[in-house]
Amino acid sequence: MIALLILPLLLPFALPPLARRALDRLAPAVALRAITGSAVVLAACSLAALGAFVLTGLLKLPFFAALGDLIRPLHTASDRYVLPLAAVSVGGLAVCAWTLARSVLRQVRAFRAARTEAGRGPAAGDLCVVDSPCADAYALPGRPHRIVVTTGMLRSLDGSEREALFAHERAHNAGGHHYFLAVAELAAHCHPALRGVRDVIRLAAERAADEAAASAVGDRRLTARAIARAALAGQGGGVERPAFVPGAATGPVPLRVQALLAAPRVRRRAGAWVAVLLVACAGLSCVASATGMIDFHHRVEVAQGEAER
Repeated sequence: MIALLILPLLLPFALPPLARRALDRLAPAVALRAITGSAVVLAACSLAALGAFVLTGLLKLPFFAALGDLIRPLHTASDRYVLPLAAVSVGGLAVCAWTLARSVLRQVRAFRAARTEAGRGPAAGDLCVVDSPCADAYALPGRPHRIVVTTGMLRSLDGSEREALFAHERAHNAGGHHYFLAVAELAAHCHPALRGVRDVIRLAAERAADEAAASAVGDRRLTARAIARAALAGQGGGVERPAFVPGAATGPVPLRVQALLAAPRVRRRAGAWVAVLLVACAGLSCVASATGMIDFHHRVEVAQGEAER
């Protein structure tokens, strides 16, 4: 059982390199969905494994064994391994809960502040202009969705570049990219290896919006120029916003500009293999955690006298 439940804790370390390869070989929108889905599965399985270790350790203690109606010893690996693993798992889950709660509170406060700031400026359709010398632009989710741009950013771009920028931000809202970024932020607090995946998901969301904007304006070079100039203008800072709110000038802008200036290419065979590996990684984690939990449940039933070994 221990070996099966350790596997979901190790597999997330394979996801960051696979995620980077997926973004390089798959279309950005496809990579965004595949990487985020894999991260969610691996995060959930790692939490399930930690929870199973905690329950196993607790049922080794007489008080909790009595609460669980165990009339026989719970047969697991040696207590030399089970109890330390349970203690480490308790610490890991406590750290996850603490950092996750802090992150959620911080993001909620930042989101409310961003919505309040956006509500003060004049709006034209989904476009909201904030009077600020700092150059910034971002897609703000909610009801209704907003494209928030500062006066500093508007002064930094010409008319055609503004249209490309607005198309980029509208692509974020149309694609629901804030959901992917929120999930990536949550998963990053469930396993340390998934923090690197969060950055890849951010880049995938920006790349997907870049491609959608280039298609909308019909000019990849114009889109690349708009993104580059927006990033240069926004180096001095911008309006505070939560991590799940995508902005045009975020992420590794040189990589995004290079991808826009290059001819779009998707290596289908290599991309298919990367997709298979992502699915296999998530599937193996699911199977290992589910099998380990089922085995643990059977051992508890045996200890309760409800089943035979």
